[in-house]
Amino acid sequence: MQIPSSAEVVIIGGGVIGASIAYHLTKMGVRDVLVLERDRLTSGTTWHAAGLITTMGASDTLHWITSYSRDLYARLEAETGVSTGFQPVGYLQLAADKVRQQVQRREMNFARLRGCDKHEISPREALELFPLLEPQGLLSALYSPQDGRANPVDVTMSLVAGARQGGARFVEGVSVQDFILRNGRVAGVETSAGPVLADRVILAAGMWSRQIAARAGVPLPLQAAEHYYLLTEPIAGVRKTQPIVEDAQVYTYVREEGGGWLFGLFEPQGACWRPDGIPTDASFADLPPDWDRLTPFLEAAFQRFPAMQTAGIKKLFCGPESFTPDVAPLIGESPEVPGLFIATGMNSLGILSAGGIGHIVAEWVISGNPGQDITALDVARTPVHEASRSFLEARIPDALGDLFNHASLPDFEHQSARNIRLSPLHRRLEAAGARFTTLSGWEVPKWFSPDPALTDKGCGFGRPRSFEVAAAEHLAVRHAAGLFDKSFMAKFIVEGADALAVLNRVSAARITSDGRNVYTQWLKPNGGIVADLTVTALARSRFLLVGRDASQRFLPSWLARHTQPGEACIVQDVTSAYAILSLQGPQSRAILQRVARCDLTVPYRGSFQIEVGPVRVLGIRITYAGELGYELYVPTEMAEAAFEALTAAMEAEGVPVTLCGLVALNSLRLEKGYRDFGADIDNTDTPLHGGLGFAVDFTKPDFIGRDALLAAKEKPLDRRLVHVLLDDPEVLLFGDEPLLLRSNFCGHVRSGAYGHALGAAVGLAMLELPGVNRDLLEAGGFTVRTLQGDAAAKLSLQPFYDPKGLRIRV
Repeated sequence: MQIPSSAEVVIIGGGVIGASIAYHLTKMGVRDVLVLERDRLTSGTTWHAAGLITTMGASDTLHWITSYSRDLYARLEAETGVSTGFQPVGYLQLAADKVRQQVQRREMNFARLRGCDKHEISPREALELFPLLEPQGLLSALYSPQDGRANPVDVTMSLVAGARQGGARFVEGVSVQDFILRNGRVAGVETSAGPVLADRVILAAGMWSRQIAARAGVPLPLQAAEHYYLLTEPIAGVRKTQPIVEDAQVYTYVREEGGGWLFGLFEPQGACWRPDGIPTDASFADLPPDWDRLTPFLEAAFQRFPAMQTAGIKKLFCGPESFTPDVAPLIGESPEVPGLFIATGMNSLGILSAGGIGHIVAEWVISGNPGQDITALDVARTPVHEASRSFLEARIPDALGDLFNHASLPDFEHQSARNIRLSPLHRRLEAAGARFTTLSGWEVPKWFSPDPALTDKGCGFGRPRSFEVAAAEHLAVRHAAGLFDKSFMAKFIVEGADALAVLNRVSAARITSDGRNVYTQWLKPNGGIVADLTVTALARSRFLLVGRDASQRFLPSWLARHTQPGEACIVQDVTSAYAILSLQGPQSRAILQRVARCDLTVPYRGSFQIEVGPVRVLGIRITYAGELGYELYVPTEMAEAAFEALTAAMEAEGVPVTLCGLVALNSLRLEKGYRDFGADIDNTDTPLHGGLGFAVDFTKPDFIGRDALLAAKEKPLDRRLVHVLLDDPEVLLFGDEPLLLRSNFCGHVRSGAYGHALGAAVGLAMLELPGVNRDLLEAGGFTVRTLQGDAAAKLSLQPFYDPKGLRIRV
């Protein structure tokens, strides 16, 4: 078969995702697009999708992706002449317990913030819409009248038609066998029909993507799992116009199909399919069903839909779908191979997501800016170990139930594939009563309690049972001292004759070689933040970089891409080489002085070398809690010795040994207003939007994003991150609550916690009003839409706790 020898962009995979990316690339002006499909268009997982189209999620990104997709499919036929089969029959989500009701109300509130029609209805109203429902036990339902269903094959072919109209070429029957790499960058693909040169390649090959990406050295945490739906004979009373019904508590959805039902399952314990590798002949796989495994889940679901108990069964269909460990897509430029973009891992939401994902990836490929917050979707977020077969075999069976039910709950914790990345202090912390969560595979304490039975399971969005123990940790830091293990942070040594120049090129702040710790952001040319980190000079040409746990693959990649040929700048990952002991609180200096054999009157953000017991460590006077504090970088093998020395010093100083977890760290940092990248600020924000202008040095001659920020300074900001404090001490904040000004939507809380020193819930919110200033905020009238109703709130440009920063500089 004759294929072009080159293209501006090559897309691997002719399913709905590849078709959508091609369509959007042509819409954005890129006409030389080549889509290579190993078999036939829509093969893989697209052809057997259920085609549910619903706006979903209590976050901007997920809501935008699904809303955009729905609206695109509704109008696409008029443009391409090919129907998508979209039918706005409505979507009905059932709630049979209080927690599920709370999840739905939060989603409803956020949807209304973004102008989407979702409303809560009674069980009686739900029965009127769907008479074959058993309403017993229902509390309410969430109804989305504008949502519905589409035909997956028709959606794909309509996108293909639109892409072809824009100049894209689709070639079937050609497989990609390898990548062409030059100087570590993608330069094309080797195919069964010969090489194709391209400086941008997009991998959208669905469940085959992990195997294909491995050929370029890119680890993708992706695994196919069995996915089921029943097809019934015609059922009396079923109509095409009835809404789709979802009951997350029995892991089931139902829609009309041929006068009967398509009865889908997202069972809580699934099964991986072919973890040893997906066969090339599985384009239209129809797998033998496991009736024994599914029967208990089906029987539970039939109680809500009793017509299923007597319905004739045409087929129990089992087809493979690809899932990721955190049930979020994998998109973006791979950190290992510049020019190779990933768009896979749709977690059975490919049709629903394809329109929005295609737009984001196309915009990213063309401009370098995805246009939406992608921090939770970026392929670079995933740790390498999650791409291993053993990890995926352990985790992915949980993915179906996590996606459909568990992951939306506030007490959700992964139970499988745990205890993989352990701090050297893990056993000490465990013995002290730590309850762990995971961050990039690290086991990290949430809070500590001597009561092994204490759990937050089942608390929903109410006050957690751990509230008092987390409060005690929080207040110990405010009044005396607390000790945190922050070994999970990503850590790098950057050195070389040109290291300082390279770091100043990518950093908005001025990096110096005087031993100071510098807080900075790394930006894209448009000023959008891509990283939030600290840089500490260890020597004239040697620096320590510390960033969030999920930046471990991104940070060295970004540095490498902005190091010019011939520059001497070497990056070494030392994440596993050093533990971080963070001693925070007004008594921290006195405690550390008991073990240190040097003067500790170093300035804020100063670094120093000290002995902690028998261990020589790097100390930095720095805080993420808003108090006098120190972070100690300890060689991993000596961490226990340093820990013993510090806890002994606390006892000798008369300070109770208080070990603290992430819950306390989060509430402490929110009282002080410290930002968390991916939660409070993201790639759509500039430092100016995030209230971080103080961290930008405009006197530097040049850094990435400088011109965009200078231009932005000349205009009023369209939004601004502000501090929020509720008036009512009983109301809680979790994040993603809408913000209102005199009953009009004006933004949303990005993250929230209970401020134990302030006596009320506190958070950071993006206020979406032009020209935000002190007068506007002090005029008041702001409320936050919570599950307890609209709560009065104070807003400020300064943190409510220690606004002048006096406590951190004592």
